[in-house]
Amino acid sequence: MIKDGFLWVIRILVGGLFIFSGLIKVNDPVGTSIKLEEYFDVFSNDIAGFFAFFEPFALELAVFLVVVEVVLGVMLILGVKSRFTVWALALMILFFTFLTFYSAYFNKVTDCGCFGDAIKLTPWQSFYKDLILLVLISILFLFQMDLPKTSPKWARIVTVSCVVVSFILSIVAIRNLPFIDFRAYKVGVDIPKNMLPSSPLEYTYVMKKNGELLSFDQYPSDESLEFVEMNLKNPEALPKISDFAVWNDEGDFSEQLFTGNKALILVSNMRKMSDAHLEEIDQLISDLGGSPIEPVFVAAGSSEEISSFMKGRGWNILGLQADATVVKTIIRSNPGFMFLKDGVVLAKFHHNNTPDANAVLDIYMK
Repeated sequence: MIKDGFLWVIRILVGGLFIFSGLIKVNDPVGTSIKLEEYFDVFSNDIAGFFAFFEPFALELAVFLVVVEVVLGVMLILGVKSRFTVWALALMILFFTFLTFYSAYFNKVTDCGCFGDAIKLTPWQSFYKDLILLVLISILFLFQMDLPKTSPKWARIVTVSCVVVSFILSIVAIRNLPFIDFRAYKVGVDIPKNMLPSSPLEYTYVMKKNGELLSFDQYPSDESLEFVEMNLKNPEALPKISDFAVWNDEGDFSEQLFTGNKALILVSNMRKMSDAHLEEIDQLISDLGGSPIEPVFVAAGSSEEISSFMKGRGWNILGLQADATVVKTIIRSNPGFMFLKDGVVLAKFHHNNTPDANAVLDIYMK
């Protein structure tokens, strides 16, 4: 009786965590695919070149993994095919534990993406979390004969429903934007404000004297002390946005974007940019001409690529360069839109939902 209760608690904990983690990633499969691409790139360079083969299929693999994560969590709690479920979870957690250990030990991927952008974990925190899960799943593995042998029909129906719903939600999130935006550039964010510390940064200064380490709240004037390091005392005060920058051959234009009404057309990869709705974007740029809203093309590419593309489309607007990672963080669409008013994010759109000029004007009238 005690053993059954103990196993039930473990099933709830493990299954609940897998469901929670999976649902966060179902909300943003594109973000998960970006993280997979990072891992494939690292492994192709460090372990074996064949990992590069998986990069073009990162999005499909992301959808598969997030759906499986949710469904296995549901199956474990409901007792559906317990033996298969425990084996699948054991293989998954072994794989994830290897990933997080490799990231932490070699400092390769600084954010595992375990909980998407909702909860950020350091590589070592991710590894320790996976170690705990590995222990709990190992217990289930050892006592799998004590897990439910059969499950009621309704439990199997719920499992199938979870497969279908998770898959549909993933596709909807890919073809539009995440249902919930956990990133630093979500609607309502004041970008220039979030580029500043929330309060003055405070440091402790570690100095050495006669082999002894000493800490000071202010940099000491004693010249006999040898500087060792400085540590931030209030990391929570660090800027939420530290990597935003846009530029062209004339210089930095970041501050200019934070003045007035700006309609940003964002591209994270010029070569992989979708051309499905470019005619609608052409029309939007044309219709915004003479309005109080200035269209700006921001792309991760060379100045030559940007100029050539804009000339080919007939876009007589400001063109700027940006870092690809920053653009991917801002918008999960290539191309996509972000509308700013004095640096505040008013709205974001996937290119599948390209707004017309009237809809854009309505955004600024609210």
